Amino acid sequence: MAGDFSTSVSCGLMLSKRIYYGKGASPAPAVMSRTLSSTESYLPTALMSYAVVPEPAAVDNPDVPSYQPYVHGRCEPPALIPLHMHDISMEIDCCMDTAFITVTGAWRVHCITAGRRCDCRFAIPIGEQGSLLGVEVDIPERSYNSKWVTLSDSKDTEKIAKAGDGYYLTPQIYTFKVPQVDGGSYVSIKVSWSQKLSYRDGQFCLNVPFTFPAYVNPVGKKILKKEKIQLNVNSGIQTELLIKCTSHPLKELTREVRKLSFIYEADVKAWSTSDLNFAYTVSPSDILGGVLLQSPTLGDFDEKEMFCFYLFPGNNQNRKVFRREVVFVIDISQSMQGHPIENVKSALLASLSNLNPQDSFNIIAFNSEIQLFSSNMVLATHGSIENATQWLTNLTAAGGTNIMLPLKQAMKLLSDAGDSIPLIFLITDGSVEDEREICNVMKGYMTSGKSVSPRICTFGIGLYCNHYFLQMLAQIGRGYYDCSYDADNIELRLERLLTTASSVVLANISLEIPGNLDSLELFPSPIPDLTLGSPLIMSGRYKGDFPDNIKVKGLLANMTTFAADLKVQNAKDVPFDRILTKRQIDIVTCHAWLSESKELEEKVAKISLQTSFPSEYTCLTLLQTDSGKKVPETILVQEIFNKINLSRKEDPNSQKIVFVGCLGIGFGNLTATAKNIAPGTEEPKAPEGAEILVKAASNCCSMLLDRFCCMCFIQACSRINNQCSIVFTQLCTGLACCECLNCCYELCACF
Repeated sequence: MAGDFSTSVSCGLMLSKRIYYGKGASPAPAVMSRTLSSTESYLPTALMSYAVVPEPAAVDNPDVPSYQPYVHGRCEPPALIPLHMHDISMEIDCCMDTAFITVTGAWRVHCITAGRRCDCRFAIPIGEQGSLLGVEVDIPERSYNSKWVTLSDSKDTEKIAKAGDGYYLTPQIYTFKVPQVDGGSYVSIKVSWSQKLSYRDGQFCLNVPFTFPAYVNPVGKKILKKEKIQLNVNSGIQTELLIKCTSHPLKELTREVRKLSFIYEADVKAWSTSDLNFAYTVSPSDILGGVLLQSPTLGDFDEKEMFCFYLFPGNNQNRKVFRREVVFVIDISQSMQGHPIENVKSALLASLSNLNPQDSFNIIAFNSEIQLFSSNMVLATHGSIENATQWLTNLTAAGGTNIMLPLKQAMKLLSDAGDSIPLIFLITDGSVEDEREICNVMKGYMTSGKSVSPRICTFGIGLYCNHYFLQMLAQIGRGYYDCSYDADNIELRLERLLTTASSVVLANISLEIPGNLDSLELFPSPIPDLTLGSPLIMSGRYKGDFPDNIKVKGLLANMTTFAADLKVQNAKDVPFDRILTKRQIDIVTCHAWLSESKELEEKVAKISLQTSFPSEYTCLTLLQTDSGKKVPETILVQEIFNKINLSRKEDPNSQKIVFVGCLGIGFGNLTATAKNIAPGTEEPKAPEGAEILVKAASNCCSMLLDRFCCMCFIQACSRINNQCSIVFTQLCTGLACCECLNCCYELCACF
């Protein structure tokens, strides 16, 4: 998809050369980055809007027509012309480890002649572990507002329209289109999403896509361009905020103990050419924790009170960590060939080099069978690491996928673990049929009664593995989960997971809550370990009177007990109902998948509809409202409108529903795993009958036009008499009939 998108943008930029902007005015050249491949060079690096152009003849300046020669034929796939941007602003609210971003922009359909229309496609690059929350689009005489509906509602919605055509262009770029926008008109959009802040060396780091190519700068008369960024930071804890770095000249507006506010506003000659990067630290010198309370929001279907529990590891990098006994379980099935397996090997070698001599390790490579580096755990000496490096180099990807067998072998290797943290890192790109059985078997190992049971950390590659199975496995094993949907990011993200999970400073964490609580839910449960690489932030629901103080206990690396009293505070200014929503949705979805519970699936759908966070059981739609006129709709539209139970009070006769799509990642793909389809490669689909017919017919027409509609032929026809024109007409008619044979041939060849 990304390659087709870049090709369409490249074609659109070539078509845009037809546009005449006036004497002395010319657009900025479309320069491809030398550091990127042709596939990546035209992918959006910030919020962008494109004109979808199937007919090149529609491309012209809506203000000053150039009257260029008519262009026959169609663009297949349609060309994408980047629209000129006239306004951009961004508001960011950072709270604890989550950022909520709202970007507002305006573009002009500068490339479609007046009196004609085109679809407009929007591309939304979302940051790390981002979730699209909402969309608002305004065009002349129409507006669109996003609405989440359940899967049962969306099945009826799809019968109305699929004009939204929403999908993930890449794992971090979502795109959808709005139909039929007038040439020369202005289009404005407001997009909101959430993304997780990365945590490195005691700092929270934020990166927001905000890099615009030169060809979106308006051309012609001088147009005022104003950029605006507002950034609000709320750490959620009573410690001083320290700013470490920023990419844009932010001006401080307000400062409180745990709050900061900044603004950047400037008139610019060209739009921003760098992403917004911002880093700050709140980490104290020692382990610090607390509990925040909050009442449920108005209309919350779950009436129980909410609480948030957090622990920060402190910025003391010399703090003693647990001795490690690590077993790396890596997938070497055929689908891992190429970049995936090579990136995994590189990340493993980097992790081995970070082990201390007193640490021990082993490696299990699996496909349908297993291969062991050693029959026993080996110390991480220089010689053993060199041997492991050679062993990894000789590994080749082939065969199928069997996850149960290597996990049982890893548990057997770690059965004699002593005063250490036994760690299992499972790395796979596939799904298997016995995933629920694997989870139940691993639960049995966790209840063996040992002081420190093995921790299971999981890493998923691509979209064909079941990420909810991997998350569930990590929850059962008190470990961590991460993933890379894109093969290019495997090494970076896997190294981060290996580093984070290997630096445990507090294990076997438990909470002692005195008093009489009627009920208590904790997400996740059991509580994961605290590591130097990440703070521990959890949520829960309760009924009853929460005490003023609770006690947290755990096991330190020197095998002594850690205990601390945590103060409980009411936090009205910390929206942790939004901060922790994605965690809660993911955790409940994992349990719904494991138990196959319809009740839990309905609970996830309710949370998604209430908070506007995506889930596996809801879909995104756009509600179109026409201003100034009533649009008669079919009975089916009215039924769906009533079924969705909209909170807005507009007349349903003035609204349409545009289906955008589901934003979930699914529960794996057993067929793709069995076929060993590589991550990032689309599963081949059989073309539909209508697509075959349209493709064959368009090919015939395009071949005919290519042969008989060149400029020379047009000029010749303008100089011939009536008798000659009749002869040419008869000749073309005869050739067109003969061309039907080619059409039939192409139709047959497609089957």
